[in-house]
Order: sequence, then structure tokens, then C-alpha cells
Amino acid sequence: MTDLLPIRRALISVSDKTGMLDFAKALAARGVQLLSTGGTAGEMRAAGLAVRDVADVTGFPEMMDGRVKTLHPAVHGGLLALRDKAEHVAAMEEHGIEPIDLLIVNLYPFEATVAKGADYDTCIENIDIGGPAMIRAAAKNHAFVTVLTDVGDYKALLEELDAHDDRVSYAFRQRMAQISYARTAAYDAAVSTWMAGAIGEAAPRRRAFAGTLAQSLRYGENPHQRAAFYVDGSDRPGVATAKQWQGKELSYNNINDTDAAFELVAEFDPAEGPACAIIKHANPCGVARGATLTEAYTKAFDCDRTSAFGGIVALNRTLDAATAEEIVKIFTEVVIAPDVDEAALSIFAKKKNLRLLTTGGLPVAAAPGLAYRQVAGGFLVQDRDNGHVGRGDLKVVTKRAPSAEELDDLLFAWTVAKHVKSNAIVYAKGGATVGVGAGQMSRVDSAMIAARKAERMAEAMGLAESPAKGAVVASDAFFPFPDGLMEAVAAGATSVIQPGGSMNDADVIAAADEAGLAMVFTGQRHFRH
Repeated sequence: MTDLLPIRRALISVSDKTGMLDFAKALAARGVQLLSTGGTAGEMRAAGLAVRDVADVTGFPEMMDGRVKTLHPAVHGGLLALRDKAEHVAAMEEHGIEPIDLLIVNLYPFEATVAKGADYDTCIENIDIGGPAMIRAAAKNHAFVTVLTDVGDYKALLEELDAHDDRVSYAFRQRMAQISYARTAAYDAAVSTWMAGAIGEAAPRRRAFAGTLAQSLRYGENPHQRAAFYVDGSDRPGVATAKQWQGKELSYNNINDTDAAFELVAEFDPAEGPACAIIKHANPCGVARGATLTEAYTKAFDCDRTSAFGGIVALNRTLDAATAEEIVKIFTEVVIAPDVDEAALSIFAKKKNLRLLTTGGLPVAAAPGLAYRQVAGGFLVQDRDNGHVGRGDLKVVTKRAPSAEELDDLLFAWTVAKHVKSNAIVYAKGGATVGVGAGQMSRVDSAMIAARKAERMAEAMGLAESPAKGAVVASDAFFPFPDGLMEAVAAGATSVIQPGGSMNDADVIAAADEAGLAMVFTGQRHFRH
């Protein structure tokens, strides 16, 4: 195996023709013979390039609507032949097969076709066959062949040729081969995932996920862990699709927390009013709605001012100057919003380390999708939790029904609880959280922590009493015993929303009635582990 090899002959067959002509001209200027197919060959000829049709090489015309054109020994023999093996060289000579040193292929736009909502047959027609076959052949034979599948690598190859007197190093060929195998793997993953959905296969025998590197991260959750950020190509607005206006690169924890914040705030329709979510360690430390975005932020901040320091702020409307002025009063890691106005940009520009992201829109909270998590030896896959309840879904189980004001706060608290790590308890009043208990092994402890947080904020703000008094409380899962409910009563809660379904529901309802609480069941649970 030779390290540096020249490129004498290249086969170019691309769906995405971005930069193709300039690249082909650069190859031709280096004396590389060009082979191509159909439309690609036509464009090169129109640009004055000498190009040979693959059909002339194979002796067969393109047929069956282009389905068959490169699946031929004259092509695959030229890609797969081991140039240092006598039997392979003899076979090439006997059958008139010429070596191909460079393959440039990008695939039919299957992912883009699916994203456009094309019908089944159109999607099927956009599954590339010859392209992946050639890519895999060239990548396997990277000892002798260079293969490119990404437009972004054209420049890298030309720089490689410039650096090595029109030759390509083995290390470069290895790197391009790895990229190429990842591309075909991602392509097949996209096809298999789409087809599983198209035929209603909820748990296919094999699952494949793929992503494209968006960012190499300095480290993961901790400095000793290596990490990177990959995007899946979907157009769901969020941290993966956002524009970063300023600030340092996002860290692993920034990305995780920002995603949690934006997914939460997206639950609140901006047409129904401004909303703000402040997140710390993937849990909300304050969420609120308000008449203005500034009011929503202030109410969210007042839930837990201590935890909000160094947190993530997510907004459901365009960030304005008044809200920006409030946010910059404390240290904030990241702010994410659908958009930002010029005045707010000017205010944030003075805080160079503050990261600002805009997404152009909000994700649809109820949209279908998959969530997956690695475990030792495998991974778990489930539907995204897009469960939602409205007034008509609630069942009043106590003697007293909630008031209209309580009902508004109950639904608000229930929405927030969906995004709090289990066991989750959320106190809310006036469209704002006033205490959040998250991630405890006991629901009683979550209720106590949430109440204590409310008491601490009352002390810090000089309030006469805890804001939990007169608040509603949401529990992400049922109360197994009355003890957790009694903690909410002690904190001053007046109304409760929970899924119901415990063997001890009757005891819990009786305790609520005795305390004069109103309680509603949702019939839906929101565990978040």
C-alpha cells in the first residue's frame, strides 16, 4: 500500500451540484480524466469540460428511468480492484476495465423529499441505489481510491492535492472513507425510519439513528468526558437550528438545558400571551405568563432568584429591550427566543459572554416524534411526551370544584410539571410558579422542597407570607398516600391537579375534602426521569 497516490481518473455523479463545476474544472486543470452520468455530464459539457459518459464505459445506456446506469463491472471493477494484486490487474486488462481513482457522489435527496411531505411512491423513487453501492465500494478500497460524498470536502481535496504535488495521502483517503460510510449509514437510517412510520411499524426489528456533526465540544457534562453535538436534519425549531448572535460556544450542559427550556416555553402559545421559562440543570426554577414579556420574566425570576443565577432563559415571543434590560441584571448563561429586536441586541452586546440564540419560531409541542436514551447494552425508544389536557379532560373528584381562577392555574402548573424531573411537585399562583420540587425519590420530599423554596423567596422579598398560600399544586403522578397531599395543605395550597389512579385514591380524596381542597384528576401521567 502506497501512501501518496495520484488521481488520473474521476467519476462524478451528483444530485446536489453545488460547487460541482468549479471543482470539476480544478480537477481537469490537473489533468484528471472525467467520467460522469446523465445531467451531471451534460452540465460539465455545457461548461466546456471534456467528459466521458459512464454509458460509453459500460457499453449500456442508462435505462429504467435512470434506475440502472452505474451498476456494472466496468464501474465497480474500476473502484474495487486492488492495484497491487496481480490477479486483479490481470482481470482488469482482460475485461478492459480502467481504474477509477476518485469517486464524487452525493445521493438522491431522500431526506429532503420526506421533509417536503411527498407521497409514498415519490419517496420510494428518491431512494438511491447505485450511489451507495459505488460509495461503499470506493470506501472499502480506500487503499487506492479517494471518495467524496460531501460538497464541503471539495476544497479539502484540492488543498490535499496542492500540499502533495497532485497526490492524495492514505490518511486523507481513510478519513474520507469513514465520512462516506457514515453518510450511507445515515441515508439507510433515514430510509428505514421513514418506512417504519409509513407502514405503521411502531417497534421495528432494528432501529437506526444518525446525525451530522454540528459542533465539537470542549467536554461533556464534566471536563474528563469528551463530547460532540450532532443534528438530525429535522426542521424542528430549537437549539439545533438556532442562530447564535453572541457569546462563547455552547457547552454540552448549555445545549441540554437550553433544549429543556425552549421545549417548555413552547407549551405556551404566544398568541395567548407572553411566557418565560428559566431552567437550571434541566429543571425549571421559574416559569410564568404575563401581560408583557418583561412581566413574564420577572414573575418567573421571582419564583427562585437564587437558582436563576447562571440559568437559561427561554421566551415564547420576540425579545424586546425592556425584557433584555431585566435579564442582564444578573448573570445568565443563555437566552433563547424566536426572535430579537435591534434594541435588545444593543443591550446584550454589552454582555459579551451572554449567549443569545434565536430560532425563527417555536416547536409544536404536540408534534409527534421519538425520544431515545442509552442504557447498558442498548437503548430505549419512546414517543415524545406530547400529552396535553384541557378543561374538558379534567374530572373533579372532591366536593368542592376549583374556581375559574384556580382552574387556570391548575392547567398552567400541570403544563410545567410535565417538564420537571420526577417526582415533580409544582406550586403556582397567578400564572406563575411559586415553588418547584424536582427529582426526589419521595413525592413527600418534593412537596416539602417546593414549599420551602416558596418560603425562602418570601423571606428574600420581604413578603408577609409564603406565595404558596392560596396557590394550586400539580403532581406529575398520583399521590400514593395522603401524606404528600398534606404537605401541600400545610404549605397553604387550595387546589390540586394530579393523574389519579392510585389504589388509595379514595383516602387521598377524603383527605382533600377534609382540608377543603378542590382536586381534579387528569387521567394522564407525566413522569420525566
